[in-house]
Amino acid sequence: MAELKLQREALEWREVEGEVVALDVSAAEYLAANQAGAVLWRALARGCSRADLIAALVTEFRVDRDTAGRDADRFVGSLRERGLLA
Repeated sequence: MAELKLQREALEWREVEGEVVALDVSAAEYLAANQAGAVLWRALARGCSRADLIAALVTEFRVDRDTAGRDADRFVGSLRERGLLA
């Protein structure tokens, strides 16, 4: 199982009131993540597996595993498209 992790050198970010505000340094674009995205972001900052992301959403928001999996995949896919994952 591959570890998913944010590209540290590509991002500057802060958590503000439970949400994430980030700067994609190379693209000079700001990104924002809501509370669910912030849960995923923190896990990705540490390094985690897809299963870890799903478990975090299930625990934090009490959603079913299928919904959590779709949401995690969509979030990771967006970051991957931007080249923000290691």
